[in-house]
Amino acid sequence: MKDIRLRDLPTNFRTTNPNDSVFNLSLESVERVDKASAVVVHTFEALEPDVLNALSSMLPLVYAIGPLQLLLNHLPKDPLNDMGYSLWREETECLEWLNSKPPNSVVYVNFGSIAVMTPEHLVEFAWGLANSKLPFFWVIRPDLVVGESAILSPEFVAETKERGLIASWCPQEQVLSHPSVGGFLTHSGWNSVVESLCAGVPMLCWPFFADQQTNTWCACNEWDIGMEISNDVKRVEVEKLVRELMEGEKGKKMKIKVMQWKKLAEESTSPNGSSSTNLDNLVNNVLLRNSF
Repeated sequence: MKDIRLRDLPTNFRTTNPNDSVFNLSLESVERVDKASAVVVHTFEALEPDVLNALSSMLPLVYAIGPLQLLLNHLPKDPLNDMGYSLWREETECLEWLNSKPPNSVVYVNFGSIAVMTPEHLVEFAWGLANSKLPFFWVIRPDLVVGESAILSPEFVAETKERGLIASWCPQEQVLSHPSVGGFLTHSGWNSVVESLCAGVPMLCWPFFADQQTNTWCACNEWDIGMEISNDVKRVEVEKLVRELMEGEKGKKMKIKVMQWKKLAEESTSPNGSSSTNLDNLVNNVLLRNSF
């Protein structure tokens, strides 16, 4: 991968401990992958052609069938399809709050279902958002802060009560697709990156672990739809980057670019698109054949 740095590689592989359990699980998966009937990748051909070409040169059958949420939109409406797949109970009250905000005005902040941070980082993010003077919707899970509750100071609450909303979880795809959301501050988990791209929302990336560093590198360097926040979070940087994301020239360019990727994602999942065709081939040539 041209110009990638060591710190951009997945944390699973950046260890000097030969007994690291996650590293060995990853190694075992790689060693066994050539025995698979097929390899299914949650991406689409226009987004990662080099990755897919490299995999296809090593493995017999590779199917890119993403973005899954766009494929699901083509299914007939059925109560069974509406069961959802969130790890936390979703709070939908935020959608009414978003309805009251102008288009592309709100920063959506969510660090996913697993990533954690220190109390100091929570404070820096909070005051960076407060000092930006921009509206924000921030999802703070009960277990977001390591070892203690995620409690924000009364001063922060007073400063942001007119333009900030905090919830413990939300229906992320609906939030990202809401017209008032103009930017996404994210941990860069793959699902969040793909959902943001599908919604046409540029990102600020603060990767935590696993694949998130590599996802961030791709978003910022390959696809031009993200900017990275340094690991040691400071409120001044958060404020600066949030303003650039929402109001700056870089943010405007990223918005144009992410809308182009959104269109390509929609084309890939259209009835004759690459991902739809790959899904049909996966079902017919692998799943149905192996079921007999």
